[in-house]
Amino acid sequence: MAGGIVTVASAVMNPLIGKLNALMGVEYDKFKGVRKQASFLERELSAMNAALQKLELMDDELDPTIKDWVDHVRDMSYDMENCIDDFMHNFRTGDAKEGLIEKTAQFIKKFRQRLRTVDRMEELKDLALEANSRRERYKIDEWKPASGSVAVDPRLRAVYQEAATLVGIDGPREKVATLLMDTQKKLKVVSIVGFGGLGKTTLAKQVYDKTGSQFDRKAFFSVSQRPDIAELLNNFQLKLGMDDPVSSRARKVNDIIDELRQHLKDKRYLIVVDDVWDESTWKTILCAFPEDCNGSRIIVTTRVEGVARAACHNGRESIYKLEPLSEENSRRLLLNRVFGSVHDCPSELEGVMVEILKKCHGLPLAVITIASLLAGEERSTKGWESIRDSLGAQSATNPNLEEMKNILNLSYMHLPAHLRACFLYLGMYPEDFEILTDDLVRQWIAEGFISSLHVEDLEDIGRSYLNELINRNMIQLDETECKEACCKVHDMMLDLILSKCAGDNFVSVAYNYQDMARLHGCKYKARRLSLRSTVGGGATNGPTIDVTLSQVRSFTLLGNFMPPLFSFKYLRVFRIDEGLSKGEGDTLDLTAISQLFQLRYLYVRGHDFVQLPTKLQGLVYLETLAIIDADIKSIPSDIVLLPRLAYLQICMEEVLPEWIGDMTSLQTLILSRYTFTDKIGVNVMKGFIGLGKLTNLRKMEFQVESMNKLELDALACSIGKLCNLKYFTLYGPCTEVNNQMDSLSNHFEHIEEFHGFVWYFRRVPIWMSGLHCLRILELHVEEASTEEVRLLGRLPSLMKLDFRPSHIPKERAILRTGLFPVLEYFLFESREDVMSYLGFEAGAMPNIQTLVLGIEKWCGRVPVGMEHLLRLQKIKLLRFNSEGVFLSDIRQNGMFDMYR
Repeated sequence: MAGGIVTVASAVMNPLIGKLNALMGVEYDKFKGVRKQASFLERELSAMNAALQKLELMDDELDPTIKDWVDHVRDMSYDMENCIDDFMHNFRTGDAKEGLIEKTAQFIKKFRQRLRTVDRMEELKDLALEANSRRERYKIDEWKPASGSVAVDPRLRAVYQEAATLVGIDGPREKVATLLMDTQKKLKVVSIVGFGGLGKTTLAKQVYDKTGSQFDRKAFFSVSQRPDIAELLNNFQLKLGMDDPVSSRARKVNDIIDELRQHLKDKRYLIVVDDVWDESTWKTILCAFPEDCNGSRIIVTTRVEGVARAACHNGRESIYKLEPLSEENSRRLLLNRVFGSVHDCPSELEGVMVEILKKCHGLPLAVITIASLLAGEERSTKGWESIRDSLGAQSATNPNLEEMKNILNLSYMHLPAHLRACFLYLGMYPEDFEILTDDLVRQWIAEGFISSLHVEDLEDIGRSYLNELINRNMIQLDETECKEACCKVHDMMLDLILSKCAGDNFVSVAYNYQDMARLHGCKYKARRLSLRSTVGGGATNGPTIDVTLSQVRSFTLLGNFMPPLFSFKYLRVFRIDEGLSKGEGDTLDLTAISQLFQLRYLYVRGHDFVQLPTKLQGLVYLETLAIIDADIKSIPSDIVLLPRLAYLQICMEEVLPEWIGDMTSLQTLILSRYTFTDKIGVNVMKGFIGLGKLTNLRKMEFQVESMNKLELDALACSIGKLCNLKYFTLYGPCTEVNNQMDSLSNHFEHIEEFHGFVWYFRRVPIWMSGLHCLRILELHVEEASTEEVRLLGRLPSLMKLDFRPSHIPKERAILRTGLFPVLEYFLFESREDVMSYLGFEAGAMPNIQTLVLGIEKWCGRVPVGMEHLLRLQKIKLLRFNSEGVFLSDIRQNGMFDMYR
């Protein structure tokens, strides 16, 4: 999709206007009536689109009349696009092999359909006229939110928290104070970064109170989301005790900055700048601070990691990432707030209390807010269970939870417009769900949320969107060491998402068919549906259900009951996750998907067998086909005719299909084969040789139980021809060393990720020394020399290394200055003693944060020079039985706190 920024409003409006423009092209010249209606609708919708874009940024401030107009236009736009899609589909379908009778019947059928389309567009024209008339009548283009009462700053309470009432603050306060109060004389900035509600403001205030007496001047001030810089700096002057300037004229920002610099000149000052949202605001504020060598300090708190890095001049050692409370500290905080003591909780409430705390995920604001609810509830299991069961719904209606909702809503309202639709789409997933990041990006693309004005790859743009949401602490990367990257949404943030989705009719959630029937009675149609059914809850079909589903564009099933596929008509995204299987050997019948002419994304997991239709070529928009861990009874050969298919993940048959080389549109190919073949012949090898024709491939993953030598040779030869390949995985429980892959050609030079899961190379391949773009490497080798380890250390872009040599030299290897310059994660596992082998010189691995050591033998020594790893945050041991002695040794090096 080409175009500008995609927002919640433009996600439907922009494609619709584009299709109306297409209807006015020469291809549809003979349809005068349709072209006339399309021209009129395009003009009307373009006028409304501009208003929608403006109003979207004021989402929380819209009065009910304006909000209803926005919802009506959005719903009308979906209906218009469906009508045009029907017309375009009917215009293009038809079989060239049909005879005269069939062609005549087809002509009559299409003629009637086009008449119906003209009639329907006439109805839509009336709706558009009425909507535009309302726009003019309500003066929506000129509308501005009324200035109402100003809400109390939700951060205010955090500033005035008494230290005695805080839990788990001591450790973080000491660490930040240590970062702050070093011997450096130059101006130093320390950033505290973390999720909204974690207690950043509270922590900053505690450090401020602890250290403030050592400074000549000090001030604590907060920054709003969209600050008036002049007013902000004026308030800063007042906080510093400067005289309030009396002037009838507005003062310029640079004049205020000059006054502040003069006031702070030659002074030792401590300033807390709380809740900074963007780098440009920070850079302006920073101008007010003279950089004298007086030991001055600044603390910045922010939810955005990019701001934290900018404030510290990208010096990560001055960034403190605030973590959630531990289970024990969460429990202490809750009990102190509810009972006044950690010892007074009735035993019958312990179980439900644990479940309530799980929903808080260590978020202090959530614990405190829910404690206020529990304190007003009767102290009974029934009362507490009612709070537990209704937390999601309560967040939108209970005044005690209003403060928490407001704080989280600040993050949403500060999201750029192009991230809002992507963020709200997370409402398709239930709480605690591990969301595959790459898969999520593909769903965004299929929905049309990702747009490119130029030639950028849409998946790269989508990943940048995902990274921006992570950077803003709106979602969290799952830290588990699983093969595929996952993310999660905090339960409290998910409540906010679902609240926004309900208000904008963006995502609907149903738990049974009765819920789906109720959706039919709603004012606006359900367009995205997440069905989480473990029981049917009513009839599985019927006119009400069919009408509800006929308008659905995205459907996710996380349960055991699936509606009939023929109920869907305009489905674009179709996802079936684990939980639907009816038992061993079950088959999921997907033959009806051939009728889903708008389908762009199909993902299936949780079945033994999947039945596809005999023909797929009608799915001309299909971009993603992923059938995970299931045998496909028959893969239609016309799959090669799908012009947009970019992602294919299937379990292949005994032999790699010959037609695989004809799928030149593919950018990602993931193949699994769980059967074994001894067949050798021309036909068997065609599939492997054909892989070399897929020159658009950016990602390739091969999962096999075993391969014969000819297949390996052909695979290695084909891989060498894939000049655009960036991500490569070879997975297979292989017990023998494989040499075929040791001699890959230099076409691998653009590779960014290389994963060799349980696939042993004889040595570290020499060609790896030329992989200057390689960021992530997983490599299993039979034997590695110290020079080969250093070869890997000279890779300039390597950030994550999982290295597992079976055998290493007995002599210690000292990793010297300059090696592994950007490495952040290092896993080293061997049958030999890696502790005795590894040593670190000052300057080696300057960015290492996580060190994982896998040990089968240990001679009682720890790696030499671990104290030189200045940014190390976490140490982990695999298969290690002498933990006590090791902990004693690292405690002497001051590294005990890093051990996990």
